Amino acid sequence: MHDEKTVQRFIDLRVQGWVYTRIAAELNVTKTTLIAWSHKHHHTIANLSAIERENRLHTQLASGEARMQLLGDQLRAAEAELARRDLATLSTGRLLTHVASLQRQLQKEAGPMQFVSAVDRLPEDEYADRIQIWQP
Repeated sequence: MHDEKTVQRFIDLRVQGWVYTRIAAELNVTKTTLIAWSHKHHHTIANLSAIERENRLHTQLASGEARMQLLGDQLRAAEAELARRDLATLSTGRLLTHVASLQRQLQKEAGPMQFVSAVDRLPEDEYADRIQIWQP
């Protein structure tokens, strides 16, 4: 039997994106055991992974923040220009396309955040067949 420290290390490694083969070698645990742990702790792994993605977004190099700021500035400038334009002109279509492109780029840069939980209640062993996905 494996101790709780080993199970927690497994969870941490899965959150970091390690594959079962690599974890098995690192922890000296069979893949079958790892898969069972993955099923048992899938809510914890999913939630910690979502938090990790959010942390990576916020701790990216300043260039990531700068890109988002620049895209936001460009989007506001394009929207302001669009508000001044006559929508009958051809160049307005190009400006609308540019606005949509900037919005998509900004949403892609921010990325989604999801948490999962059991539909009825979170069981003590954290295993549930039915889950709901929460997105802000």
